[in-house]
Amino acid sequence: MKLSERYNRVNLIATIVIMLITGAIYYLAISVILTNQIDKSLEVEEHEAFDYVKLNHRLPQVFESKDQQITFTPAEPNSVKREFINTGYYREKGASEAGRGLISSVTVNGRYYKLQIVESKVETEYLIQIIFGITIGVILLLLLVLLITNRLILSRLWQPFYSILGELKQFKVTDNSDIAPLNSPIDEFNDLHQEVTAMAERVKRDYKDLKTFTENASHELLTPIAVINSKLDTLIQTENFSPQQSKLLGDLYGAVSRLSRLNQSLLLLVKIENKLLTDQQTINLKELIEELLYQLEDIFSDKQITVSANFEDKEITASRYLIDILLNNLIINAVRHNHQGGGIIVNLTAEALVVKNTGESMPLDNERIFTRFHKSSSSEGSGLGLTISKQICESLGYQLGYSYEAAHHCFVVRF
Repeated sequence: MKLSERYNRVNLIATIVIMLITGAIYYLAISVILTNQIDKSLEVEEHEAFDYVKLNHRLPQVFESKDQQITFTPAEPNSVKREFINTGYYREKGASEAGRGLISSVTVNGRYYKLQIVESKVETEYLIQIIFGITIGVILLLLLVLLITNRLILSRLWQPFYSILGELKQFKVTDNSDIAPLNSPIDEFNDLHQEVTAMAERVKRDYKDLKTFTENASHELLTPIAVINSKLDTLIQTENFSPQQSKLLGDLYGAVSRLSRLNQSLLLLVKIENKLLTDQQTINLKELIEELLYQLEDIFSDKQITVSANFEDKEITASRYLIDILLNNLIINAVRHNHQGGGIIVNLTAEALVVKNTGESMPLDNERIFTRFHKSSSSEGSGLGLTISKQICESLGYQLGYSYEAAHHCFVVRF
């Protein structure tokens, strides 16, 4: 969930709760105010009755009015407590409705009477309902306006943040382009942009230093490795060795060969990242793969691997050297990590090249498989093959992905 949506949701819920509480308080306040207004009207009627008795020494004439009833009932002296009550208002036809009453007492010529004045609350409650309905309508309108305003304002307010986020998503350490400048009236977004820009510069600088070190180290290793290989060749040709000495020399020769391949792989990575291999030519990918599979037939036979191939014509424009390395890495990798009597499936379409192979029954770590020097414990490779393949695809604008489907490890190059 996006931050703006989360904020809108929390803000909307909080506003609804506050509005409901405020509406309830407002309803009660209006009810109390209008009830007090009725009470004052009842007191006026009470005072008029008192004034009439005081002046005429008799009870006033009682008559029915539209919304008010007055009754005098004989009672025991001092038995009536003056109070306001909520009661029913009964009309002539027996219909009952809500009413508000005042109970009091009056003494006329030494006789004690209970005075009850009842006034209908229908109009008051109707007025309260109208006021409450209008209030609810205003609240709903305010909520709608608030929701629309928040959505519009927040989308503009958070635009700098999403711009920075977009730059981070597109950031590549090998790309020479800088993060686009940001001019925002909000200090926090400007501070965030400055820190992101500084971080990107540090990462690129550190990557450049590491790349330079790798390049220099690889070049410096070329001569010692060549000298060691030459001396080993000379030593093997000039002496007679015991079986133990021959085994030691073979191990040493194999170790130097692996070191040489590793150095060549590092140099190749540097060349790819620096875009030094710029030779471009039109390549028929179908013919190239068929040729490679033909060259590897003996290896397939040794491991009793069954190869299933389905090719469509596909021409690309790229470096022949890099495409050879890419295809060799993917197919040799499928052979190396296969089991005896396994299978390899190679499919080529206009959209993608798919290489599938049987092997371990568990999927590989998708997050680490293309990182440098990552390899299984049983692998004898340098751990750079898939890294180089990934770099080649990225330099050509292709996408290399991995998945595990139906007991097959699947590598897909999307053009």
